[in-house]
Amino acid sequence: MNSKRVGLARALSKLGYCSRSQAVALIRAGRVRLNGTTRKDPEAPVRLHDDRIELDRRPVEAKSRIYLMLNKPRGVVTTASDEKNRKTVYSYLGDAQPWVGPVGRLDKASEGLLLLTNDSEWAARISDPRTHVDKTYHVQVGAMADEALEATLTQGVRAASGELLRAKQARVLRTGERNAWLELVLDEGKNRQIRRMFELVGIEVLRLVRIAVGPLHLGPLAKGEFRALTAGEKAAMDQAIKSSGTRPAGRKE
Repeated sequence: MNSKRVGLARALSKLGYCSRSQAVALIRAGRVRLNGTTRKDPEAPVRLHDDRIELDRRPVEAKSRIYLMLNKPRGVVTTASDEKNRKTVYSYLGDAQPWVGPVGRLDKASEGLLLLTNDSEWAARISDPRTHVDKTYHVQVGAMADEALEATLTQGVRAASGELLRAKQARVLRTGERNAWLELVLDEGKNRQIRRMFELVGIEVLRLVRIAVGPLHLGPLAKGEFRALTAGEKAAMDQAIKSSGTRPAGRKE
């Protein structure tokens, strides 16, 4: 078999064993052998389906693909470990759960739908800005909201760096005397995009909840709980990725 070559760290990730950064650490520690020889170069070339990879002298074989959704609580970080000893999303998965990595991020103060998987290629396709997979958020803000604010968010606000931040869609869900809830749809995935947009218009974000990624919806899943995607949900996301990859180029800034 004349399979394509990839770096050793990427090979471990593609096999669903661990994240690429974890693989790099294992390789540099001298725990990984390639075809019987210890290799400490994470970029050592590997024929994924032909070469033999061992960790601690045990063969590394492809793991069954796992696709999960978690309702991330507020105040939890989206990392495997944290230098400040803050609670991480992995504390909700249990010790028996095989390794999975997050698909994108939710910052500590944000909550809601987080996808996790050991299928690194699937995760990369969802996270790739070129696929424009929609992500839907419900946002509580400390201000009144109206059509003018909706228009501002969809037309975009420009950061001091010159970067234009905008929502694909924005609509007011409900408003009270001192705060309001809005629904925002993003298809760009820029860092802290929603919080930065509201900062630029002088409005405080009180809560930020992601309720959907593409066709996948959080639904009644309780905070801190997770479940496997159904076959239908996985197929729907695959179709969304495929369809978005054929869309015309997005708007120019």
